[in-house]
Amino acid sequence: MFGIKKVALGAALACMAQISVAADLPVIRLGALSYGTVNWELDTIKHNGLDEANGFMLEVVPMGGGNASDIAFLGGEIDAMVSDVVWAARQRAEGRDLKFIPYSTAVGGIMVKPESGITDLAGLEGKKIGIAGGPLDKSWLILQAYAEKTSGIELEGISKQEFGAPPLMFKSALTGEVDAVINFWHFQAKAKAAGLVELVSVQDAAEALGLSATTPLLGYIVSGDMDPDLANALYTASRAAKDILREEDAAWEVVRPRMKPKSDAQFDALKAGFIAGIPQSAEIDSDAVEEMLSLMGQLGGEELVGKATSVPAGLFVGS
Repeated sequence: MFGIKKVALGAALACMAQISVAADLPVIRLGALSYGTVNWELDTIKHNGLDEANGFMLEVVPMGGGNASDIAFLGGEIDAMVSDVVWAARQRAEGRDLKFIPYSTAVGGIMVKPESGITDLAGLEGKKIGIAGGPLDKSWLILQAYAEKTSGIELEGISKQEFGAPPLMFKSALTGEVDAVINFWHFQAKAKAAGLVELVSVQDAAEALGLSATTPLLGYIVSGDMDPDLANALYTASRAAKDILREEDAAWEVVRPRMKPKSDAQFDALKAGFIAGIPQSAEIDSDAVEEMLSLMGQLGGEELVGKATSVPAGLFVGS
C-alpha cells in the first residue's frame, strides 16, 4: 500500500512540475476564425505538445467574422493571427511593426456545376459569379487579369458579380443561385466533393501571369516587437505540425471533428487541399513576393496595397 502511495505521490509531483514549467513559458495568443482551416494546424500543435516543446504556450483566441482578427491584432489584444502577405506588406509599409511567417500556398479557383454547360471563361458571359469577399478579392483580380491576357475577355464586364461571405457563396453555388463561384480553397474543396468542376485554378492563372506558385500567400502575422526567438519557435512548431499532417494519417482523425466533413469524399478533399498548400520550403523567395505585390498594385491599386509598392524591409521573420 505504501508503494502505491509513493507512486501516486510521484505522479502528482511530476504533474505539478509540468504545470509549473508550463506556467513559466511565454504565451502566444493567436486569433483564429472558428471555421478557419488554421485550426487544424493549431489543434495539431496543441495535441502533440509542439508549443511547449518549442518553449511557449499557444493560446487560441476565437475570433468572429469580418475584420475582427485585424482589429484585435492591431489593437494588441492578440499576439498573432493569419492573413495574407499583401495585407502584411501594406501594414508594414504604413509603419506598423509586424512580421510574416509562411503558412500556406493554398488558393481556390472558379468553379461551376457540370450540368451548367459552362466549359470555359467565355461561357460566363451573362452569368452570375459568386465571389467570396469583395471587388478587391485577390483571386478575383488574378482571374480577371488571366482572362484578359489569355482570351481577351473582360470578365467583370461580361458577367454579373455577387459578393459575400465564403459559407454563403458556397451554398449559393450548390443551390444554383450563382452560375459560378470563386471561394477560399477549403470551400472549393467541398465544392469539388459535391461535384462541381474547376474551370481555372487561381494557381494556374497566377503562373500564366508570371507569378510563382510556391509563394506562400497566407501566413502567421506576429507583432514586430515579439522576441525573435519566440517568433521562430512558432514557425518551428508550425512546420512540425505540417510534417505530422503530411505524413501521419492518424493525425487527421484528431482534427476531423473540427473539419466537420459531410462525407468521406469531402474529408479526403479537404485533407488533400491542405497538404497541397504546405509551402515546399521554409525559405521565402522575396523576389517572388515582390512580383506578386507589383501585380496586385497594378490590379487593385493603392486601395489594395496602400504604400506597399515593394516588399518592406524586415517583413519576414528571420529577415
